[in-house]
Order: sequence, then structure tokens, then C-alpha cells
Amino acid sequence: MPATAQSHQPRRRRRTSRLLVAAATVATAGALAAAALPASASPGGDTRGHGDHGKGHGHGHGRYQDVQLLSFNDLHGNLEPPAGSSGRVTEVQPDGTTKTVDAGGIEYLATHLREARKGNRYSITAAGGDMVGASPLLSGLFHDEPTVEALNRLDLDVTSVGNHEFDEGARELARLQNGGCHPTEGCYSDKEFKGADYPYLAANVLDEKTGKPILKPYWVWKQRGVKVGFIGVTLEGTPDIVSAEGVKGLEFKDEVETINKYAKELQRQGVKSIVALIHEGGFPASSSYNYDCDSPGAGDGVSGPIVDIAKNITPQVDALVTGHTHNAYVCTIPDPAGNPRTVTSASSFGRLYTDTTLTYDRATGDIARTSVKSANHVVTRDVPKAPDMTRLIDRWSTLAAPIGNRPIGYVSADIDRDGTESPLGDLIADAQFAYGRAQDPETDLALMNPGGIRAPLTYTASGAEGDGVVTYAEGFTVQPFANTVNLKDYTGAQLIQVLKEQVSGPNEAAPKILQVSSGLTYTLDLTKSGADRVVTDSIRLNGAPVDPAATYRVASNSFLAGGGDGFTTLGEGTNELVGADDLAAFAQYLTANSSATAPITPPAADRITVVR
Repeated sequence: MPATAQSHQPRRRRRTSRLLVAAATVATAGALAAAALPASASPGGDTRGHGDHGKGHGHGHGRYQDVQLLSFNDLHGNLEPPAGSSGRVTEVQPDGTTKTVDAGGIEYLATHLREARKGNRYSITAAGGDMVGASPLLSGLFHDEPTVEALNRLDLDVTSVGNHEFDEGARELARLQNGGCHPTEGCYSDKEFKGADYPYLAANVLDEKTGKPILKPYWVWKQRGVKVGFIGVTLEGTPDIVSAEGVKGLEFKDEVETINKYAKELQRQGVKSIVALIHEGGFPASSSYNYDCDSPGAGDGVSGPIVDIAKNITPQVDALVTGHTHNAYVCTIPDPAGNPRTVTSASSFGRLYTDTTLTYDRATGDIARTSVKSANHVVTRDVPKAPDMTRLIDRWSTLAAPIGNRPIGYVSADIDRDGTESPLGDLIADAQFAYGRAQDPETDLALMNPGGIRAPLTYTASGAEGDGVVTYAEGFTVQPFANTVNLKDYTGAQLIQVLKEQVSGPNEAAPKILQVSSGLTYTLDLTKSGADRVVTDSIRLNGAPVDPAATYRVASNSFLAGGGDGFTTLGEGTNELVGADDLAAFAQYLTANSSATAPITPPAADRITVVR
């Protein structure tokens, strides 16, 4: 049977027919509610599709039962295959060389997951947050209802929240969970949006007034006596990287303390097999998804926040599914007892999925950790598309086409977002500088956060528009946040401090290098540490040293202007002027500065001199 055949079968409705146990809502935290056994469930174990029933893994209730955990993270509403480098992964070959593979697209992800589930009666699909937010136009234009609908069809069982689930605030997140039409834009069809079939878990996100989680803190999967609990958290630093309005009235608690708290609660309820879904991640030693993360020793191939988190989460938790950094790794990192524990991340944008085997011991109710096996797999595009996902994309594309297909500019080649300073970063900063000058001729420069640039601009046409044409949909994919371009005054001393905040304070371990408009230059010396990495006497504006006592008018998006991404000094500016949205500024710049016969060429990305 072809992998896509499942798309024609009746969809499993978790609210009525999956054997679930869900953690209680805020009002009834700690209570469990079971639903009915799914019709597809039957006695027996994991056949793996090979008829191998040894060690009690096959039909009958032997002591050990393999449970398949399929996971992914940071989809960000990428229903269509991502463009450019955002739609490729790097793969290590047996001879040590590397190659890139085109990957991603919900039509292909559905096919791969459905194929992977075949022969696995005990299979769970979980995600590590940022399923929505910063989404391309096809989903973002409709407040990510298309992505929730796609994940329902994908049979996602559970996900943690990520920071981007809060882009539009807790009330909108609750709507995505529970359903209902958008409060201002209404319904997009004659049917009311029904919300997610899967639970969003937010164990460490509390309502400041009640002190309780705003969504379920955990969820339990049950089948034929096998119970696996899931605890979901986002990074504690979410308020630093989301607009203040999006996290208003919320408190974000420590990831480790929260997971340990709810692991104890699950243990008290008899759930001893536990997986943590953590929207925080690490930085791998290799850009290849299939590198050996445990070479030369356990977890040596990954660094960053997830390492300390993993080392401190209680041994009661058996595996960690992580995300946020958009990287790929499958590692074993020792728990506090010194025992190995699997930690995974599947890159981003639906380019990979992780297949983990958890061996459940029916005698103890726990996972046999030494038997855990896990690997990342590429969502290749050489498999049949899932027809139900194609129909979903076509339906929403028809609604989006009148807006998305409008040309806004022309490029002569790909304009990438990769690197410490990127050509696309320079282009966006120049667009915001031009917009700022149009609003106030005294504007001196513009700064753009790299995390706000979500995709490259590609020369090859994504549709029928023709090569080199930039459509509104492509621009939306690059800048989907609906920030405004704001102007503020800063002293030269403050401007210097802003540049130093790129590599100090909360950004010291993982620098966030701002993209700068034409005229601002400086040296970034990566052989030094902390704030010293920005060479103060190298900072120039139009060739002249920045005067600490002078006043400079700076354009930036509203997220940065509010002090986001750890740039607290940017939040201290004065004489603020709030402008139009940043995508409109970008579109205006492309339209004014390019044509079919004179397209924009990629900027040289030579404003920041990097010493390594």
C-alpha cells in the first residue's frame, strides 16, 4: 500500500477516540481524564513491520514493549517546502564528505510520518514547540489556522508551547487550542475554526494573577496498559524574545524546576515513563544532521543551554525532545545520577523528524534506558505527496493568492540571510533606514535583529511569477512578525553600548549580531571575550567616529525598540516615532529601487569586519 493511502482513511479524532489521559486544565490541575480506546488499537506489541516478535515485543503482553516516539520541532507554519537554504539539510556521507538534500514541506512530512508509523501499534507523535508563529504568508495571513488544521490531519498527539506561540498573546494561543473564529477578522470560511485536536503544554507559563499554568502542564498517552507522560515547557527567557504585549500578564518559570515538579506529580499518579518536551536547545558541533553527537564522549557534540538543563532534570524523566535553536542532534547526556539519557532536536521547518524507540518495561512501568534508540531522518521530497495535505494547501492558497502573488520587487540572484552579517540583513536594514529618513530626515542609521529574518530571498520563482520576481508572499515569509518601524534618539554612548550588547549579557554565549544599514561600520574581534569583542574605536558612522555625547536617530523594528533580544539599551531611547509595519517598509524599498530590467543585486555584506 502506498504511503499516502492513509490520507483517505477516516481521521482519528483524539477528543473522542484516542485512549488519552490529559492533565487537568488550570482550574483542575492534577486531575486525569481518560477517553475511549481507538478502534485501530489491538492487543499486542510493536511488530516493526518485520514480523520479529522476540523479547516480548510482538503480539501478546510480554514484559517489554517498544513504543515509537516520532518528533519534530520549530515548524513555524512552513506548509509549503521552504525556499533556499531554509529548505535544505546537510548530510555526512560514509566517506566523510557532505552533501545537501532538499527537505521539508507538510505534504512530504505527512508521507514520511505515515510510512514510519506502519507496523508500529504503539506510536506517539510529539513536537517541541514553535509549530506556529513567524510563519509564511500561507499560514500567517490566516493567523496560523492552516497549520493547526494540517497538524490535526498529521495526527500530532501533543506539543509544548514555544516562544512564538506567544507572538499574538495568550488569548490567541487559547483560541488556537480551543477553536473559534478570529476576534477581529472573523471566520475564513463558512465553518468555524475548531482548534487543535492535540494539547499544547505550558507547564512553566503561569498566569501572574492566579499563579497557575495557562494551559495543561502535562499529558499522558495510554494504550493497552502502557503509559507515557509528557511535560511541556518553553524557555524561561521567552519574555526577552517576544514582544511585551505577547507575554503581558504571564510569568515564565525555570525549565528544570518545573519539569522536576511535574515529574514527581506524574510519579505519584503511577506514570513512571516520562518524556520532556522542551522549547530550548543547543548548538551542535557539526552542521550535518547525522553527525555523531556522542563522539568522542556522551554529548560532546552539542553545547548551549540544553546541556545544563539536561544534566539537572530529574532521572525520573527518560528522554528530552528539544528545539528553539533550529539545529539537529541526537545525543546522550548524563542525567544527575550519571546515567545516559537521549536528547534530540530535529532542525526546523519540517525538514527532519526524529524516530526514537522507547522500550517500556511492563513490570516496572518505566523505560529501559539502555535500550533507547534514536535517529534523525530527512523529510525528502522524493516520496509521493500526501493528497489531503495538497488539498489543504490548495484551498488556503486560493484564499491567499490575491494578496500573496502581487510583485513587490526584483532581484538578480539569491539574497541569503546566512552569516554574521548577511546580504539580506543589510538589505532590510537599508530599507528601514530609507523608511526612517522618509519619516524624519534626521534619521542616522537602522538596526535589524537577525532572528527577525526568517527566510532568504531566492531568484528562482516559487510560483508562476517568473525568476527574479519578489512577491508579497515571499516578502511576508522573510518578515512575518507585523512589527512597526520605529524611530528613537540615543546618545553615542548608548549606541556603542547597544553594539556591545550583541556579545555580552544574555547574548554572550550565543551572540546576536545586529544587521546594520549602509554607513555604519565596525570591527568584531571574536578572539576576545564578552563586550570587548566589539572594538570601540573602530565604530564609525559615515567614516567619522561615533561621538559618545552626540545624539543619533535610529530606526529599528518595534521588537528591538522595546528592548527585545537582550538589547535593553534600545528600550531606553527617547523621542519615539512609531511608523508603519516593517514588511510595508521593505516592500516600498524593493519597489522603489528595483525593476525587471534593473533588479537589486545582493549587498556585499562588508560593513562589519570580523576577526576570528
